[in-house]
Amino acid sequence: MTNETRKPGDLLVRAGAAVFVVGALGTLATVAPLFLGSDPLPTAAYLVSMLMGVGFALALAGLLRSARAQSRQATASGSGA
Repeated sequence: MTNETRKPGDLLVRAGAAVFVVGALGTLATVAPLFLGSDPLPTAAYLVSMLMGVGFALALAGLLRSARAQSRQATASGSGA
């Protein structure tokens, strides 16, 4: 992807997806001991699993930003007619 094709919100969506994946891996790691019958992980692992929601929120913010920019662009091009 080049700089010319980047749209507003793209970076937020990418960052949100990356944070979501880290949180999903943390969630899998915290749930695994329940099924394996081993000792639960420390609190830090549970905090990492909360990144899943943070990543989802970041990606949603990026999508909203992209939609607003697209709406403004459509309004600006339509008002000149």
